[in-house]
Amino acid sequence: MNAREGIKAIKLAMNVEGGQFVVHTALLWDEHEVILVDTGIPGQLDVIQDVFEQEAIPFQNLKKVIITHQDRDHIGSLPEIVDAFEGSIQVCAHEIAVPFIAGEIPLIKSGVLAPPVKVDQVLQDGDVLPYCGGIQVIHTPGHTPDHISLYHIPSKTLISGDALTAEDGVLLSFNPAFTQDKALALQSIAKLIDLEIESVIVYHGGVCTGNIRERLQEIVENTTV
Repeated sequence: MNAREGIKAIKLAMNVEGGQFVVHTALLWDEHEVILVDTGIPGQLDVIQDVFEQEAIPFQNLKKVIITHQDRDHIGSLPEIVDAFEGSIQVCAHEIAVPFIAGEIPLIKSGVLAPPVKVDQVLQDGDVLPYCGGIQVIHTPGHTPDHISLYHIPSKTLISGDALTAEDGVLLSFNPAFTQDKALALQSIAKLIDLEIESVIVYHGGVCTGNIRERLQEIVENTTV
């Protein structure tokens, strides 16, 4: 991987009703820009800025936000980020996500309208984004209809969003309690097997490495729907 481009798993530790709600997502960068994947729950602009500072990445270098899907814990702080950059941030999301993020139709799980944000780049399955050495878009519906995962080609890293979960470094299947279409979600996991993946950044669970293809195969074979 070129030294001028890279990817870093980041942890957002967010305070919710006196407790901590922790998620893991990614920063990607090249010589031109920094990209953030997902934004946590509402009210996390300071937390996100602190992560940039900890990673010694200037927050003003952020140019794009890629949204994996329209759940509130993924798009919550998107309006604040867009406002902080006075609209100069480019927002990227799957075509099915657009009306949810735009506040035109209620979010699937909460039933409320999101504060409207314009999606600048509409993504589709199979797109290869020419950023940070190349990012492949994989439509992985099931958790929600609009869900995408992202494969950073140079580092062989999968950003799985909520298509997978993890615990103590072990890659696990989707969380059935929060998955709309379990059979479709399992089909989506099967789509990932052919990728050459060395590490997975799992939103709810952290980073998993080692024998990823074999583990995905096990998940597909052993998950009942």
